[in-house]
Amino acid sequence: MERKGCLIVLTILLIFSLNSCKEKEKPPATEVPGPAVNGPIQTGPIQPRQMPPGQDEMASGTQQQFAAPATMPKAKSRIVVPDSVKNKWSEARIVIEDKVAKTKKEFTVKLNSDFSVPNSNLRIHVGEFLPDFKMDGLNLTSASNTPNNPALAIKVYEGDRQIFPAPGRNWGWLFAKVPSIHPFEHQKYGIFLKEGVRKG
Repeated sequence: MERKGCLIVLTILLIFSLNSCKEKEKPPATEVPGPAVNGPIQTGPIQPRQMPPGQDEMASGTQQQFAAPATMPKAKSRIVVPDSVKNKWSEARIVIEDKVAKTKKEFTVKLNSDFSVPNSNLRIHVGEFLPDFKMDGLNLTSASNTPNNPALAIKVYEGDRQIFPAPGRNWGWLFAKVPSIHPFEHQKYGIFLKEGVRKG
């Protein structure tokens, strides 16, 4: 009986030792993190989502495709008077509007000269007249000597301060047939081109 008891005890000890060895060999269970449905909200820093290889390059390429284009360098335009127009025009007729008094007066001004608007502190520096204005790259020129699109280059000063054209531009332009294109804007005065005056 004592031998049987000893055998039983040894068998039990052997079974326990085998079970404990098997549990040590089991890898620890890993949990895949996921959104809690009814559990507590997870706190802590949010980890960036990892993309499969190759997709991150594709995503960055898409962002570059729709990115704003680089700012073009500013280049100054210049007036080029063709030989067919040179010395063919001497003056221009402009109209000065007084918005307060609701009057309009016409003046004939010499090209490449200064003109002071009567009863005001406005001074107009008159530049070139282009009878058939066109843009050719950075050149502002005339397609012909026919007044198809008459334009007059001007600068306007109020006292000593230039108020037209906008900063960074060489000249403001008055267009006889389309006066609404880049017009001179002032709370009291308006300036419009009527026509060019041929020389002689």
